[in-house]
Amino acid sequence: MRGWTCPGCGRFFERSRQSHDCAPGLSLDDYFATGPPHERPVFDAAMRHLGTVGPVHADIVSVGIFLKNPHKFAELRPMQRWVSVSFALRRQARHRTITRKVTEYNGRYWHVANVADPADLDDAFCDLLTEAYRATSA
Repeated sequence: MRGWTCPGCGRFFERSRQSHDCAPGLSLDDYFATGPPHERPVFDAAMRHLGTVGPVHADIVSVGIFLKNPHKFAELRPMQRWVSVSFALRRQARHRTITRKVTEYNGRYWHVANVADPADLDDAFCDLLTEAYRATSA
């Protein structure tokens, strides 16, 4: 996977010298040690699926996990009862977990899904993650 690793913080980015808050990312163990118990199983299920699609880098920061290929194509952010899974597509999609209004920005549609359990990552949802992955790697 092409990209750039900041020598100051060790985080991975799409472009060389990409502007960012130069703070080291967290390890998976450190991140999940303080998170809600439903978060790790959702992350693991998403990564299991995405591992069948192509290489994925998980950029783990205090607010959540950014999934990159090397472009950021999804975000997982912990909430009290679910994980907010956000991704952009070139079209507006529907899924039972997408409960917030889909917003359009520069020809892309930003989707936010409330994923409470790994079972929410059904085939239809995994297809959306695959589409988001491929939309940024094309």
